Amino acid sequence: MTERRKSFLNTLSGRFLILTVIFVMLAEVLIFVPSIARFRADFMLTRLKQAQIAALTQIAAEDMVSPELEKELLANAEVYNVVLRRNDVRQLVLSSPIPDGIYDTYDLRMAGPWELIRDAFACLLDPEDRVIRVIGYPVQDGGTLIEVTMDTRPLRDAMIDYGLRILALSALISIVTAFLLFLAVRRLLVQPIRRVVRHMQTYAEAPEDARRVIEPNADVEELRSAEEALQSMQTQLTGALRQKERLAQLGGAVAKISHDLRNILTTAQLFADRLEGSADPVVARSAPKLINSISRAVSLCESTLAFGRAEEPPPQLRRVNLAQLTGEVAEGEGLGTETTITCLIDIPPGLMVRADSEQLFRVLSNLIRNARQAIEATGQPGTIEVSGGEDEQEWWIRVGDTGPGLPQKAREHLFAAFQGGARKGGTGLGLAIASELVRGHGGRLELARSDAEGTEFAIHLPKGTTDPGM
Repeated sequence: MTERRKSFLNTLSGRFLILTVIFVMLAEVLIFVPSIARFRADFMLTRLKQAQIAALTQIAAEDMVSPELEKELLANAEVYNVVLRRNDVRQLVLSSPIPDGIYDTYDLRMAGPWELIRDAFACLLDPEDRVIRVIGYPVQDGGTLIEVTMDTRPLRDAMIDYGLRILALSALISIVTAFLLFLAVRRLLVQPIRRVVRHMQTYAEAPEDARRVIEPNADVEELRSAEEALQSMQTQLTGALRQKERLAQLGGAVAKISHDLRNILTTAQLFADRLEGSADPVVARSAPKLINSISRAVSLCESTLAFGRAEEPPPQLRRVNLAQLTGEVAEGEGLGTETTITCLIDIPPGLMVRADSEQLFRVLSNLIRNARQAIEATGQPGTIEVSGGEDEQEWWIRVGDTGPGLPQKAREHLFAAFQGGARKGGTGLGLAIASELVRGHGGRLELARSDAEGTEFAIHLPKGTTDPGM
């Protein structure tokens, strides 16, 4: 039972029901406060009217009223005495013994709202029976002032009875209002939201099934907009999943073809190597070109197979000396002092980055190799510059060259596999894999510039990930 109550209170309907009751009760309290003050004032005005009638009876009889009748008149008016001012003359018209001294005087002629509220709650909170004096205006031009003395107990009892009735009525109104609002919200909001949730759950079970895409039919504009946005997202996701499935099937077929083709080309490469020793000068001249073509085809097959099975493990983040790692990459790419390509490394010797050394090595190796090949394609000497640094948010690495720059077509799909590469004849797999590796570190690989003066790539690695070893 407790779990059911807790679950209901955690629902939109339950919370809205509770808030409705609270706010309606708050509104009723705000109404109750001035109402009880008004009731007290009306009660005392009624006593003044009854006292005025009794006083006029005494005046009309020209003081011929017997003591017994006077006592009865005061009892009917529920007061102890009546003072009436007429024609600037203050006259004690009716009187009887007062059981106690007068506790306080209340002048209704000049009482404001806050004063009435204060006096009303003071009366409610005082359980003692007091004798009070009440002053007001006579009705029907019966004089300029009327004054009576009365007990507070009947007034307090009447106020309590009135207050209880008001509270009971407020509670009933709150319950009815809350229930009606609960039904309205449940019909207009909760049920449509639950319908959307059910559609999302059903769609999640089989996102490839286009029949499970939601059809917007909500009457509420905001909910309908949400359903339309969900429909658009589900439609795009379904299409993307179908395309992914087709690409996966195509990739599997390409991988098989590449595997078989690599074996065939490897065999052809072995026979081509023998042709270099042929005595026929035409064959000897053609053999190197044939070997280079076969080597490029084998390389393409191996790259395709590597990309097809690439499921890169999460990077193992460690402290890596960036300058030392970059030097190893440059040495591995054959950029020494005897080459026509100069490699300048502008990285502080003590700069440590948090990265997977093996994956970062592959990224830098790919970028530096592309830069070297771009310069070699020009047949002119050139320079490759690798710089690095850090700020409060990230480490950055820049790899630039003095090559001819990238063509516009290559820039459009620079990091997309098989859709272009950084050099002519490339597959684009290298940059696609490098970008994926950098994203695995939470960073990004971007083309900083590419023009007639050369090309520069930038790597950004965030510092946000904490590591106890740092």
